[in-house]
Amino acid sequence: MTLEEFGSAVGNSLYRQIGRANGHVQNYRSLPVDVLEADSSYLVVFDAPDTEPDDVQVRYHDGNVRVRIDRFREFREGYRMRFPGRGMTLDGEAELPSDAVVEPDAGTATLSENGTIRIEIPKAAPRVESGETDESGSVDGPNAPGTAESSSSAGDGVAVDD
Repeated sequence: MTLEEFGSAVGNSLYRQIGRANGHVQNYRSLPVDVLEADSSYLVVFDAPDTEPDDVQVRYHDGNVRVRIDRFREFREGYRMRFPGRGMTLDGEAELPSDAVVEPDAGTATLSENGTIRIEIPKAAPRVESGETDESGSVDGPNAPGTAESSSSAGDGVAVDD
């Protein structure tokens, strides 16, 4: 083995190891996320490039929106892996404001072509105490839609749409 071949082999090995380390770090680092608020809903936006709808799991639990992505590398005919730098299992979490009252079962998630996951979770209707009248003059009871009991679901009410 010549000195040039040895240097090339060492360089290639280091390059692959750096790529693996970078991918490993991505697996443990949270996805970038924005939380936005409108009058009627919250919008949680995660960046997850090169993700397919079947790769994504979205969950809502106790005021937290969680995303897990299990990506796969496509085989590319005529190419070999030189730098495996992308994490394949990615996680992200966003906490809604502590005073947020939402309807997670009515939430929707969409994945854009560029790999942005947008999760919209509607706010619950304002709670009206039993025997009190709301703005329209109607009286609501303790189990009316929008009360804390009916809107505190911790279920998996958000699914990814194509």
